[in-house]
Amino acid sequence: MKQPFSLFLLVLLSCNMNNTTTTDTIKQNANEINAIKKVLTTQQKCWNEGDIEGFMEGYWNSEKLIFTSAEHMPSYGWENTFERYKSSYPTRESMGVLKFEILNLKLNTKNTAVLKGKWELVRKEDHPFGVFWLDLQKFENNWLIIKDSTISMVN
Repeated sequence: MKQPFSLFLLVLLSCNMNNTTTTDTIKQNANEINAIKKVLTTQQKCWNEGDIEGFMEGYWNSEKLIFTSAEHMPSYGWENTFERYKSSYPTRESMGVLKFEILNLKLNTKNTAVLKGKWELVRKEDHPFGVFWLDLQKFENNWLIIKDSTISMVN
């Protein structure tokens, strides 16, 4: 009778032990959070100045960059993502004014983070908006977007 009880107790205790590597235990360093926010505010500034090249500096310049959206097939690589932005927004007027709100930002590790936000474009003819999810990684001292998943919502 002691063995089944001991086994039950061992299983129960192992299920309740905290895993110290979960995102809940990662210190949410304010300096790193602010550095990530700065990437997005710099992108917003560049976008609103019609500077897609500057906007793209927030993305990892790698063939491993992933950009997904409901409207298009996934885009792999920095250059393909850049070309998609240029063809989707060929003029300053088509770019509109970008606004965004960060809904959730969390460091997963000291070098990786996830972010969820809302975006909107204010343009003369329409007002598209939606949500986005970003995976970010710190390379040396720079946070960069390594995966962007964006969804447009309908008014």
